[in-house]
Amino acid sequence: MIVCVCKSVSDRKIRAAIADGMDSFDELQFELGVALCCGKCESSVRDVMLQSGVCASRCGVEHREMVAPLTFYERQAA
Repeated sequence: MIVCVCKSVSDRKIRAAIADGMDSFDELQFELGVALCCGKCESSVRDVMLQSGVCASRCGVEHREMVAPLTFYERQAA
Protein backbone atom coordinates (compact mmCIF):
# COMPACT_ATOMS: atom_id res chain seq x y z
CA MET A 1 0.00 0.00 0.00
CA ILE A 2 1.29 3.47 -0.84
CA VAL A 3 1.76 5.48 2.35
CA CYS A 4 3.34 8.64 0.91
CA VAL A 5 1.72 9.59 -2.38
CA CYS A 6 3.99 12.59 -2.97
CA LYS A 7 7.16 10.46 -2.96
CA SER A 8 5.51 7.12 -3.89
CA VAL A 9 6.71 5.31 -0.77
CA SER A 10 4.96 2.08 0.20
CA ASP A 11 4.62 0.45 3.58
CA ARG A 12 6.89 -2.32 2.26
CA LYS A 13 9.64 0.18 1.56
CA ILE A 14 9.24 1.65 5.05
CA ARG A 15 9.33 -1.82 6.64
CA ALA A 16 12.43 -2.71 4.60
CA ALA A 17 14.15 0.49 5.75
CA ILE A 18 13.28 -0.34 9.36
CA ALA A 19 14.64 -3.88 8.86
CA ASP A 20 17.87 -2.30 7.54
CA GLY A 21 18.30 -0.42 10.81
CA MET A 22 16.41 2.85 10.51
CA ASP A 23 14.67 3.29 13.82
CA SER A 24 13.57 6.92 13.92
CA PHE A 25 11.06 8.99 12.01
CA ASP A 26 13.77 11.52 11.16
CA GLU A 27 15.89 8.84 9.49
CA LEU A 28 12.96 7.60 7.44
CA GLN A 29 12.08 11.15 6.47
CA PHE A 30 15.66 11.88 5.39
CA GLU A 31 16.24 8.64 3.49
CA LEU A 32 12.80 8.08 1.93
CA GLY A 33 11.45 11.62 1.74
CA VAL A 34 8.21 10.81 3.58
CA ALA A 35 6.21 13.72 5.02
CA LEU A 36 8.38 16.33 3.31
CA CYS A 37 5.88 17.66 0.77
CA CYS A 38 2.35 17.87 2.10
CA GLY A 39 2.87 16.06 5.42
CA LYS A 40 -0.41 14.13 5.27
CA CYS A 41 1.37 10.77 5.52
CA GLU A 42 3.20 11.44 8.78
CA SER A 43 0.70 9.65 11.00
CA SER A 44 0.56 6.68 8.62
CA VAL A 45 4.36 6.40 8.61
CA ARG A 46 4.38 6.51 12.41
CA ASP A 47 1.67 3.82 12.45
CA VAL A 48 3.82 1.57 10.25
CA MET A 49 6.69 2.18 12.68
CA LEU A 50 4.41 1.21 15.56
CA GLN A 51 3.36 -1.99 13.79
CA SER A 52 7.02 -2.79 13.06
CA GLY A 53 7.96 -2.58 16.73
CA VAL A 54 10.27 0.42 16.66
CA CYS A 55 7.77 2.81 18.19
CA ALA A 56 8.88 2.19 21.75
CA SER A 57 12.30 3.49 20.79
CA ARG A 58 11.88 6.65 18.72
CA CYS A 59 8.84 6.91 16.42
CA GLY A 60 7.28 9.70 18.46
CA VAL A 61 3.71 8.38 18.51
CA GLU A 62 3.48 8.83 22.26
CA HIS A 63 4.05 12.57 21.69
CA ARG A 64 1.54 12.92 18.86
CA GLU A 65 -0.93 14.97 20.93
CA MET A 66 1.75 17.62 21.47
CA VAL A 67 2.11 18.31 17.75
CA ALA A 68 0.11 21.29 16.54
CA PRO A 69 -2.62 20.29 14.08
CA LEU A 70 -2.04 21.15 10.45
CA THR A 71 -4.39 23.57 8.78
CA PHE A 72 -4.89 23.27 5.05
CA TYR A 73 -6.34 26.16 3.11
CA GLU A 74 -8.06 25.70 -0.20
CA ARG A 75 -6.66 27.87 -2.91
CA GLN A 76 -9.24 29.99 -4.72
CA ALA A 77 -9.03 30.64 -8.45
CA ALA A 78 -8.32 34.21 -9.44
